[in-house]
Amino acid sequence: MSGTSLDGVDAALVDFTSPPGRLVASHFVPYSDEVRAETLALNASGPDELERAAGLANRLAALYARATAELIARAGARREAVAAIGCHGQTVRHRPERGYTIQLANAALLAERSGVRVVADFRSRDVAAGGQGAPLVPAFHAACFAAPSVHRVIANIGGIANVTDLRPNAAVRGFDTGPGNVLIDAWAARHLGTPYDGDGRWAAGGAVVDALLAAMIADPFFDRAPPKSTGRDDFNDAWVGRFSPGTYLPQDVQATLTALTATAIARAVERYCGGADELLVCGGGAHNATLLRELAARLPGTRVATTAAAGVDPDWVEAMAFAWLARQAIRGESGSLPEVTGALGPRVLGAVYPA
Repeated sequence: MSGTSLDGVDAALVDFTSPPGRLVASHFVPYSDEVRAETLALNASGPDELERAAGLANRLAALYARATAELIARAGARREAVAAIGCHGQTVRHRPERGYTIQLANAALLAERSGVRVVADFRSRDVAAGGQGAPLVPAFHAACFAAPSVHRVIANIGGIANVTDLRPNAAVRGFDTGPGNVLIDAWAARHLGTPYDGDGRWAAGGAVVDALLAAMIADPFFDRAPPKSTGRDDFNDAWVGRFSPGTYLPQDVQATLTALTATAIARAVERYCGGADELLVCGGGAHNATLLRELAARLPGTRVATTAAAGVDPDWVEAMAFAWLARQAIRGESGSLPEVTGALGPRVLGAVYPA
């Protein structure tokens, strides 16, 4: 998995002998500054896009192959024992309202270099069926975290945040809530020169600007009913610039952006997941103590923790989810939830590239 945060490649080796799956080993390969910059640049229209996108897809395939080889070696496993690689690819455009979503990855090259069957392009079939193509992780969240007597909500806070509602004896629901770390990280990079605000310490020293938060949360996306999804196409530096952030102290803006992520998630939980007993957080946001405190303050009747409380490391949930989706694909079983994405019905997700 390489997500909207653009920090690198998360690789998880998962054994599905016993449902819902066991994390055998994990590995992380960081993006170079050049790969990150080119990925960001391709989020907007520019010259020679086809050539640049193809070149980046090849470079990503090389990174994915490296991550696979290093992960297998770390686990002490044999390549031949790996059934498939589930490769999400790198999202550079997500426009389901226009009928497309683009995750860059040369899956054929990855299969060639790794010697392992590859399943890729998970989102396009759902979009073709009229769905949002995102989020796709709720089906795995249901398989991994659903409890018969506990109303859980899973909040996956990567660059974009999404929630999965696991109400006992009810259909699984899920949708994107808005920015997760994407705006927080970008503001930290601009003012601290670091890729993120470690543990939310900088935000913790600032004061939330109520008027700024109110203006930001008034964006129509936050009040749109699910199914819905979003990405850097909607929430980016230009979006923040609309609110004249230079009017305020940079640290206060960071506190406000952190509060924005928490407020959007909390409102979504209150409106669509009412009565939740637990909110379990995974993704990079699980390491932001300030963000977790903001969530707890806004959801006083709900226990806020990370997915570690349910026995799953929050750093690897999403990579595990795409291993699960790959397994569904090679078994010819649906990996989608039309209740989540709004598609016409369940679909087998992903294109298969033999080794």
